[in-house]
Amino acid sequence: MRLAGAPLVAMAVLAGAGPALAGPWTQPRGQGQWIVKYEDMRADRGFDPDGSLADLPGERRDRVAGVFAEYGVTDRLTVQFKGDWQSGEDAFVDYEGRGPAEIGVTWQVWRDERAAASLYVGYADGGEGRNAGYAVPGAGDSDWEVRASVGRSFAGPSSGGLGRWGPSGSFIDLQAARRMRQGLPDETRIDATVGAHLNEDWMVLAQAFGGQADDGGPRWLSVEASVVRDFGGWSLQAGWRHAVAGRETPESGGPVVALWRRF
Repeated sequence: MRLAGAPLVAMAVLAGAGPALAGPWTQPRGQGQWIVKYEDMRADRGFDPDGSLADLPGERRDRVAGVFAEYGVTDRLTVQFKGDWQSGEDAFVDYEGRGPAEIGVTWQVWRDERAAASLYVGYADGGEGRNAGYAVPGAGDSDWEVRASVGRSFAGPSSGGLGRWGPSGSFIDLQAARRMRQGLPDETRIDATVGAHLNEDWMVLAQAFGGQADDGGPRWLSVEASVVRDFGGWSLQAGWRHAVAGRETPESGGPVVALWRRF
């Protein structure tokens, strides 16, 4: 979850109920996945500069249709792309257009039979939509992001242990990132994901996305709960995200639906 309204496919933290892999686990060479996601966030209140909730002048709504794709160039090097199309309105603006488009590379620094650690570097080109959840549409230009992630898997009763390249049971994934922005303040972000398999076809995910802009700027924290159903090479995700804390950000909440395809 990226938060309080920032585009999530930002997604940076996804895991499948089947062969799809979590952030620290790179894709095997010659394999990949794409994810199409839709979210509809609404807010009647927002967090003021002191972190207290206050009514907004009017309802805010942000709709995002995004795509995330990754492909294993080698067993330890994965290329990624994310982009989205946005529309929405609030008391002051009505907008529609492309959101940020980002391309990056993840390098798996270390792994063993249960854990992995990776580094990601990405470049994003800002669009006409909200390039940050707290900013007006169109604000912000190009960004660079450096992200470190570490994950640990836990074998479940039906998982048969950890697969060679990624988690086949439950897992936890922690990520920390620094985003250097042009036209908006730099940001520090921390994300976390916990996944638990109910059986071979069903998994539940609990995620949290937090961050803060430099110089005492906006701050955000959102949580998301979802279920994932596996259909062979396809997976379907449905869940709900909600902002639970922040500063100068909306208290956005709404449904999230995603379709994954592994290849």
